[in-house]
Amino acid sequence: MKNTSASAKLNLRARLIQLLVAVQHGQSLSQLQSHYLNLLAPQDKALFHELSLGVLRQWFGLKQVALPLLQKPIQDIHVETALYLGLYQLLCSRVAEHATISETVNAIKQLGFESASGLVNAILRRAVRERETLQQQLHATHGLPSWLYKRLKKDWSEHIDELCQQLKYAAPLTLRVNQRWIGRDAYLNKLQLAGIAAQPCHYSDVGIVLQQPVHIPSLVGYEQGWFSVQDEHAQLCATVLPNLNDKIVLDACAAPGGKTAHLLEKYRLKQLYALDIEAQRLQRIDENLQRLRLHNTAVHLATADARTWQAPEAIDCIILDAPCSATGVLRRHPDIRLLRKASDIAQTVALQQEILHHLWSQLKVGGHLLYITCSILKSENEQQMLDFFAQYIEAKEIILDADWGMAQAHGRQLLPQQGQGDGFYYCLIQKQG
Repeated sequence: MKNTSASAKLNLRARLIQLLVAVQHGQSLSQLQSHYLNLLAPQDKALFHELSLGVLRQWFGLKQVALPLLQKPIQDIHVETALYLGLYQLLCSRVAEHATISETVNAIKQLGFESASGLVNAILRRAVRERETLQQQLHATHGLPSWLYKRLKKDWSEHIDELCQQLKYAAPLTLRVNQRWIGRDAYLNKLQLAGIAAQPCHYSDVGIVLQQPVHIPSLVGYEQGWFSVQDEHAQLCATVLPNLNDKIVLDACAAPGGKTAHLLEKYRLKQLYALDIEAQRLQRIDENLQRLRLHNTAVHLATADARTWQAPEAIDCIILDAPCSATGVLRRHPDIRLLRKASDIAQTVALQQEILHHLWSQLKVGGHLLYITCSILKSENEQQMLDFFAQYIEAKEIILDADWGMAQAHGRQLLPQQGQGDGFYYCLIQKQG
């Protein structure tokens, strides 16, 4: 970057450009965002959050729309990012056009690219004049990196156009009610009394979709552990498992802990082992269990690698929410569009296989393994299971009798749905004698 004005004087758009450039350099949005939000006035944080996620969701579409507006490619990453940020505001947000143009142009100047400010100003003013045409063009783009689009088109040829559009939407904010302490209807009444619009989830019988932005820690019952934040399709995990009362259970890749907590809410387990390779992420699980009032002597949290961890006793049920490409959660984590590479997928598939094969040996005969990913790539899901069943003759699929998702050769696949859950895959396996 060129010489900049004092950091404290940067406007909101300049901060956004810095964040988006950092993502392009390989840093994750979740690691960056809290730092940048802390630099802003409280009244600016919601807009910053909305614009950062929105620009990333539309990144490749904006790139495609911007290309014909340029006489030659932009050489600097900051100027290119400023252009996409400005176009997003004009084409996809309710930000006033005069504020969009002036603040984005000022941001470029503040970041030391004054010579490019005229170009950005001219293109954004042209975009105002051609807004309707550009909006139509943006809507028509698939909005994905080309490698991912090709894979999804191969996997989901009949659904590809709808799938690409669904991935551009924001995901809903969904709660899972902790039925140890309150029922869903009772909690919906509490929200209604508080003036918060919400409705029951479509598939999850403990899920609630919030229909307005909220500050989660301010919701009624937060400190009392009445609810957790969890995607609706992730909540389906506990609905497909056998009865786990008095069973020994392993949550093999447990962070951020939603499934661990849900199991403790629904069942009285003899023992629950929850693993994660990162101690810091495991600490978050512990804090959540404390808030939810679920921590007890039957819970053992362990910082461990699921590829090598040895169970101290035979396991009745293993929940493997496997490391994956996270392509099913692009709506919530739009930076994945920029961070994930085509070459990552084969490495991820190999890692999944390694964990699967190791954990299978820890499962007792008659026990169950639930394989889950938040991916929508068949190589990580259906194909992974085809390979697994071909290798282990003692593995028997338990067919999921469900009204959600699509039956695959093995397991069921959910795709992201507007107002509903993310992309998830489930396959339940029993170990035969």
